Amino acid sequence: MTTLAARQGLDLVRWVLATLLFIHGLARVLAGGVAPFGAFLDAQGFPAGLVLAWAVTVFELVAAPVMAWGRWVTPVALVFAAIYACGIWLVHAPAGWFVVGLGRNGAEYSVLIIACLLANAWAYRRHPRLSKGAEP
Repeated sequence: MTTLAARQGLDLVRWVLATLLFIHGLARVLAGGVAPFGAFLDAQGFPAGLVLAWAVTVFELVAAPVMAWGRWVTPVALVFAAIYACGIWLVHAPAGWFVVGLGRNGAEYSVLIIACLLANAWAYRRHPRLSKGAEP
């Protein structure tokens, strides 16, 4: 980053994203939502829906703190973006754009999360011309 303020702003976005993504997985576990998520994936034609549901949930619980810590931000953010893109495809796009107000359960919140994830992935990518340990 070129300025301290820009770096601090990106850190804030990364920490908030990581917190939201962690809570998403934690809430699923605490509410007993992993099995229904797996059944939903099975119904959509995914093989081993319960295994996939647990994989997504464990990823949220493990990778979100890693991203908050500032480690492996680019690959973690890209995987999260892919997961949320699938969520849009399977759940949110059919419900429309708006989450509340003019609609319900739409894609707008997920689009914002994906944009923030991709911005972090871009900012933390490794530049071939930079030294191995260089900051983004």
